[in-house]
Amino acid sequence: MDKKVKIAIDLMGGENSPDKNIDGIELFIKRNKNLNDYFFYLFGNEDLINEKIKKKALKNFKIFDTKIIVSDDLPALSALKKGKDSSMWKTIESQNSLSVDVSLSAGNTGVMLVMSKMILKTLEDVDKPALAGLWPNKKGMNVVLDLGANIECSSKNLVDFSIMGASLYKSLYPQENPNVALLNIGSEELKGNETIKETFQIMNNKKSDSYNFAGYIEGNEIMNGDVNVIVSDGFTGNVALKTAEGTANFITSELKLALSGSIIGKFSSLLNISNLRKFKKRLDPRLYNGAIFIGLDAPVVKSHGGTDYFGFSNSISVCNKIVKGNLIKKINENIE
Repeated sequence: MDKKVKIAIDLMGGENSPDKNIDGIELFIKRNKNLNDYFFYLFGNEDLINEKIKKKALKNFKIFDTKIIVSDDLPALSALKKGKDSSMWKTIESQNSLSVDVSLSAGNTGVMLVMSKMILKTLEDVDKPALAGLWPNKKGMNVVLDLGANIECSSKNLVDFSIMGASLYKSLYPQENPNVALLNIGSEELKGNETIKETFQIMNNKKSDSYNFAGYIEGNEIMNGDVNVIVSDGFTGNVALKTAEGTANFITSELKLALSGSIIGKFSSLLNISNLRKFKKRLDPRLYNGAIFIGLDAPVVKSHGGTDYFGFSNSISVCNKIVKGNLIKKINENIE
């Protein structure tokens, strides 16, 4: 794909906006110096944005003025009442009105999902869109979905998620054919509820050149790296996500406490400072920021609301990669 990627960004969503959003764009530009590769459509309070970008090295952008912001603590229905004039709505809507390739917001997740389904069309043969995230493993990266968009799912939904997840992985890592597995309470075929067992049978009988079906995977195997795409209903996936986040925070905080609680610990940390930095970087959630709402006719990316400019910049990179990797085309080619 050699055309310029058009990225719409809600500058008013998330904590410390628009500062962290603007700083994230600036960092992305520093990392990606070919200005022929991308163009930004920025939505928010134009007066405030212009004031903030005076001393920034921002290029290739156009600002669209909108004064209304969707609050992070606002219920979805309340947000929708005034939503059509908000920065989030305008950002997603630009994928229709301005033929933008992908939209990005760090705002309210629930509102973003509802708005996306109202504004964009569901892909043909897809019943439900899904929210997919990127998780590190021992060998590279996992795509995990659904992370909470659909609490209840049919076998058809889980099969669709498998294909869409594999397509997402291929758009990010085009040289690899992913292994796809269903998250379950055991690896035996008889384990799990009727929906997941039915999904197993369908997936096991399908033939695909774009992914390999690896059966079931248990929660304690997610980080091993033998599977690249992990599929579940939104309830299970969200529980797994929050458990992984909590475990990572617990490990890093306990390690920090152990290494700073005594003279021996402090001396040990000095001797291993290089390895500790690598460990800290590996568990840094900012490196994996950017969940992708897939199954619609255009991708929508959700940045974590509490991330900083570094994390926001990485979510812009996700936007850029999935468009260049022809995500929507890959889904359409493989979905049934």
